[in-house]
Amino acid sequence: MKAVVVMGVAGCGKSSLGAALAQTLGWTYVEGDAFHAPASIAKMRAGIALDDADRAGWLDELGRQLQAHPQGVVLACSALKRAYRERLRAARADLGFVFIEISRELALSRVAARAAQHLFPASLVDSQFAALESPVGEPGVVAVPAELAPDIQLQRALSWLDAYKENKHE
Repeated sequence: MKAVVVMGVAGCGKSSLGAALAQTLGWTYVEGDAFHAPASIAKMRAGIALDDADRAGWLDELGRQLQAHPQGVVLACSALKRAYRERLRAARADLGFVFIEISRELALSRVAARAAQHLFPASLVDSQFAALESPVGEPGVVAVPAELAPDIQLQRALSWLDAYKENKHE
Protein backbone atom coordinates (compact mmCIF):
# COMPACT_ATOMS: atom_id res chain seq x y z
CA MET A 1 0.00 0.00 0.00
CA LYS A 2 1.55 3.26 -1.17
CA ALA A 3 -1.54 5.48 -1.04
CA VAL A 4 -3.69 6.41 1.93
CA VAL A 5 -6.76 8.59 2.29
CA VAL A 6 -7.24 10.08 5.75
CA MET A 7 -11.00 10.57 5.86
CA GLY A 8 -13.92 11.65 7.99
CA VAL A 9 -16.32 14.50 8.61
CA ALA A 10 -15.26 18.12 9.00
CA GLY A 11 -13.35 18.75 12.19
CA CYS A 12 -12.14 15.18 12.72
CA GLY A 13 -8.49 16.08 12.16
CA LYS A 14 -7.81 14.59 8.74
CA SER A 15 -5.48 17.39 7.61
CA SER A 16 -3.36 17.18 10.77
CA LEU A 17 -3.10 13.39 10.76
CA GLY A 18 -2.64 13.26 6.99
CA ALA A 19 0.26 15.73 7.04
CA ALA A 20 1.92 13.93 9.96
CA LEU A 21 1.52 10.54 8.28
CA ALA A 22 2.95 11.79 4.98
CA GLN A 23 5.90 13.43 6.73
CA THR A 24 6.66 10.29 8.74
CA LEU A 25 6.48 8.06 5.66
CA GLY A 26 8.32 10.47 3.37
CA TRP A 27 5.32 10.50 1.02
CA THR A 28 3.61 13.41 -0.73
CA TYR A 29 0.78 15.07 1.17
CA VAL A 30 -2.30 16.25 -0.75
CA GLU A 31 -4.90 18.47 0.92
CA GLY A 32 -8.21 17.57 -0.72
CA ASP A 33 -9.84 20.90 0.13
CA ALA A 34 -7.33 22.65 -2.13
CA PHE A 35 -8.98 21.06 -5.17
CA HIS A 36 -12.59 22.13 -4.67
CA ALA A 37 -14.02 24.17 -7.54
CA PRO A 38 -14.52 27.88 -6.81
CA ALA A 39 -18.30 27.39 -7.04
CA SER A 40 -18.14 24.64 -4.40
CA ILE A 41 -16.05 26.82 -2.10
CA ALA A 42 -18.58 29.62 -2.48
CA LYS A 43 -21.43 27.21 -1.65
CA MET A 44 -19.71 25.98 1.50
CA ARG A 45 -18.83 29.48 2.66
CA ALA A 46 -22.50 30.37 2.18
CA GLY A 47 -23.50 27.44 4.39
CA ILE A 48 -24.82 25.28 1.54
CA ALA A 49 -23.87 21.61 1.63
CA LEU A 50 -22.26 20.10 -1.44
CA ASP A 51 -24.10 17.35 -3.29
CA ASP A 52 -22.86 14.46 -5.41
CA ALA A 53 -22.76 16.62 -8.56
CA ASP A 54 -20.62 19.23 -6.79
CA ARG A 55 -18.18 16.55 -5.70
CA ALA A 56 -17.91 14.68 -9.03
CA GLY A 57 -15.17 16.79 -10.64
CA TRP A 58 -13.42 17.13 -7.30
CA LEU A 59 -13.25 13.36 -6.87
CA ASP A 60 -11.93 12.98 -10.42
CA GLU A 61 -9.14 15.46 -9.64
CA LEU A 62 -8.34 13.72 -6.37
CA GLY A 63 -8.06 10.45 -8.31
CA ARG A 64 -5.56 12.13 -10.63
CA GLN A 65 -3.63 13.39 -7.61
CA LEU A 66 -3.45 9.85 -6.21
CA GLN A 67 -2.13 8.58 -9.57
CA ALA A 68 0.43 11.38 -9.84
CA HIS A 69 2.42 10.16 -6.83
CA PRO A 70 3.29 6.47 -7.34
CA GLN A 71 6.13 6.69 -4.80
CA GLY A 72 3.62 7.26 -1.98
CA VAL A 73 0.82 9.71 -1.22
CA VAL A 74 -1.43 10.65 1.66
CA LEU A 75 -4.66 12.45 0.75
CA ALA A 76 -6.85 14.25 3.29
CA CYS A 77 -10.39 13.98 1.96
CA SER A 78 -13.81 13.56 3.57
CA ALA A 79 -14.69 10.53 1.35
CA LEU A 80 -18.04 10.42 3.13
CA LYS A 81 -19.89 7.98 0.88
CA ARG A 82 -18.91 4.51 -0.23
CA ALA A 83 -19.42 5.58 -3.86
CA TYR A 84 -16.81 8.33 -3.36
CA ARG A 85 -14.36 5.84 -1.87
CA GLU A 86 -14.96 3.45 -4.76
CA ARG A 87 -14.13 6.24 -7.24
CA LEU A 88 -10.87 6.84 -5.42
CA ARG A 89 -10.12 3.10 -5.29
CA ALA A 90 -10.70 2.92 -9.04
CA ALA A 91 -7.98 5.53 -9.48
CA ARG A 92 -5.44 3.73 -7.30
CA ALA A 93 -5.53 0.00 -6.59
CA ASP A 94 -3.11 0.18 -3.64
CA LEU A 95 -5.31 2.58 -1.68
CA GLY A 96 -6.18 2.33 1.99
CA PHE A 97 -8.32 4.52 4.24
CA VAL A 98 -7.72 5.83 7.74
CA PHE A 99 -11.17 6.79 9.04
CA ILE A 100 -11.12 9.25 11.91
CA GLU A 101 -14.25 8.59 13.97
CA ILE A 102 -15.64 11.60 15.83
CA SER A 103 -18.82 12.49 17.67
CA ARG A 104 -21.11 15.17 16.31
CA GLU A 105 -20.52 17.27 19.43
CA LEU A 106 -16.73 17.21 19.16
CA ALA A 107 -16.82 17.89 15.41
CA LEU A 108 -19.14 20.84 15.94
CA SER A 109 -16.89 22.24 18.65
CA ARG A 110 -13.74 21.91 16.53
CA VAL A 111 -15.30 23.40 13.39
CA ALA A 112 -16.74 26.33 15.34
CA ALA A 113 -13.31 26.99 16.92
CA ARG A 114 -11.59 27.26 13.52
CA ALA A 115 -14.38 29.11 11.70
CA ALA A 116 -12.38 32.29 11.13
CA GLN A 117 -9.60 30.53 9.21
CA HIS A 118 -11.45 27.74 7.38
CA LEU A 119 -13.92 27.64 4.49
CA PHE A 120 -16.28 25.20 6.20
CA PRO A 121 -18.86 26.68 8.61
CA ALA A 122 -20.15 24.85 11.68
CA SER A 123 -23.66 25.01 10.22
CA LEU A 124 -22.65 22.26 7.74
CA VAL A 125 -21.45 19.70 10.29
CA ASP A 126 -24.86 18.01 10.46
CA SER A 127 -24.90 17.60 6.66
CA GLN A 128 -21.57 15.77 6.89
CA PHE A 129 -22.95 13.29 9.42
CA ALA A 130 -26.10 12.86 7.28
CA ALA A 131 -23.97 11.99 4.24
CA LEU A 132 -21.47 9.77 6.08
CA GLU A 133 -21.56 6.08 5.20
CA SER A 134 -19.11 4.51 7.62
CA PRO A 135 -16.28 2.65 5.90
CA VAL A 136 -15.81 0.32 8.88
CA GLY A 137 -15.87 -3.21 7.52
CA GLU A 138 -14.71 -2.26 4.03
CA PRO A 139 -11.38 -3.78 2.96
CA GLY A 140 -8.30 -1.65 3.51
CA VAL A 141 -9.81 0.54 6.23
CA VAL A 142 -8.73 1.28 9.78
CA ALA A 143 -10.74 3.41 12.22
CA VAL A 144 -8.97 5.79 14.59
CA PRO A 145 -10.83 7.71 17.32
CA ALA A 146 -10.60 11.51 17.03
CA GLU A 147 -10.34 11.79 20.80
CA LEU A 148 -6.89 10.20 20.84
CA ALA A 149 -3.80 12.38 21.04
CA PRO A 150 -2.33 13.11 17.59
CA ASP A 151 0.80 11.03 18.25
CA ILE A 152 -1.33 8.02 19.24
CA GLN A 153 -3.47 8.43 16.10
CA LEU A 154 -0.30 8.51 14.01
CA GLN A 155 1.08 5.42 15.72
CA ARG A 156 -2.16 3.51 15.11
CA ALA A 157 -2.12 4.44 11.42
CA LEU A 158 1.54 3.43 11.07
CA SER A 159 0.95 0.13 12.90
CA TRP A 160 -1.96 -0.61 10.58
CA LEU A 161 0.20 0.08 7.51
CA ASP A 162 2.96 -2.16 8.89
CA ALA A 163 0.47 -4.97 9.56
CA TYR A 164 -0.95 -4.57 6.05
CA LYS A 165 2.54 -4.91 4.53
CA GLU A 166 3.24 -8.02 6.60
CA ASN A 167 -0.07 -9.63 5.60
CA LYS A 168 0.50 -8.81 1.93
CA HIS A 169 4.18 -9.80 2.09
CA GLU A 170 5.27 -6.54 0.49
